[in-house]
Amino acid sequence: MDGQRIVVVGAGQAGAALVAKLRSLGFASALTLIGAEPVPPYQRPPLSKKYLTGEMARPRLFLRPEAFYADQAIALRLGQPVTAIDRGARTLRLGDEVLGWDRLVLTTGAAPRRWPSALGGDLAGVHVMRSLADADAMAPEFRPGARVVIVGGGYIGLEAAAVAASRGLRVTLIEAAPRILARVACAETADWFRALHAAHGVEILEGAAVARLTGETRVTGAQLAGGRHIPCDFAIIGIGVLPETGLAEAAGLEIADGIATDALGRTSDPAIWAAGDCASFPHGAGRLRLESVQNAIDQAEAVAANLMGADTPYVPMPWFWSDQYDAKLQIAGLGTGADRIVVRQGDGPGTSHWYFAGDRLLAVDAMNDARAYMLGKRLIEAGHSPDPARLADPAMPLRSLLPA
Repeated sequence: MDGQRIVVVGAGQAGAALVAKLRSLGFASALTLIGAEPVPPYQRPPLSKKYLTGEMARPRLFLRPEAFYADQAIALRLGQPVTAIDRGARTLRLGDEVLGWDRLVLTTGAAPRRWPSALGGDLAGVHVMRSLADADAMAPEFRPGARVVIVGGGYIGLEAAAVAASRGLRVTLIEAAPRILARVACAETADWFRALHAAHGVEILEGAAVARLTGETRVTGAQLAGGRHIPCDFAIIGIGVLPETGLAEAAGLEIADGIATDALGRTSDPAIWAAGDCASFPHGAGRLRLESVQNAIDQAEAVAANLMGADTPYVPMPWFWSDQYDAKLQIAGLGTGADRIVVRQGDGPGTSHWYFAGDRLLAVDAMNDARAYMLGKRLIEAGHSPDPARLADPAMPLRSLLPA
């Protein structure tokens, strides 16, 4: 790798983890990290929580002091979106500048789905939550007594609802699917969070499609397909994200629910790699793309090691979390394919939902039950599945479920 120039496009969690890992592994050649945003790499999860509420100051968001990059001889190019990649010449374009590379890594992340312009998406007061700029634009709207409509009942929408309700806003959350969390969690977990939000005064409408957002220049409400009009002072759109694949697609790389990579992180061009929310990788008989901080870090560090010659396939150990009010949800594993949910009541106020496919444990959702989460994570990573009947018995100590 001596003399090889590595350029990383995308200065989010994955990009920051990748360049730091390369230096720690002894990569000593030219290393550049390029970000479209004008700020150093930062944490995204606090944006919709502690940063939005003012509990976390802006400097605490940054993953590392800006001096770190200079100390590590990492050229940090901020506020400079890459507009094109030339695979043949091994160059990329930054405005009028052409920058050369020998190995290129794409950590371009994902972008929020926008509400259609023709249906009111461009009205003032319509917000998404993904970037620091999004949070800064939204913060002045959070005034006690203000009315907010949140479109989308996934974790982003529910977290925004929790912050708004906690700040004294009047909150209506609208989900087009028959229930909240339909794509990402079991019905039991959805029931738990529906009750939590109801206890905090949030109105949740399920199976309700928004026909359009109303207003002349600024949003004034949401018109439902069934005819009801819900007035609001501002709206938050939380209907998911899409992988940022535009650069890769224009460069002719293979796309399959993200930038397609092999198990090592290489794209269809062996000189170009990808990691994080933008990348899909082989998993079982298909492909998987994970949208989580932990995957962004783990996959980026795996790619860094493979750039240095490790030649080790990436095996994800998925885990996620969500903070809403005083409740902490911790998730281990992936529940896709589950045909049975085992509910276990914790020793205290917590509870956990365990996903099984037949007798095989796939995942666990632990609400205010860190002990269940930790044990579930250990079981899943070890490939061990406890007896569902013993698991459901609250008199059976959790530790007794671990293999001898």
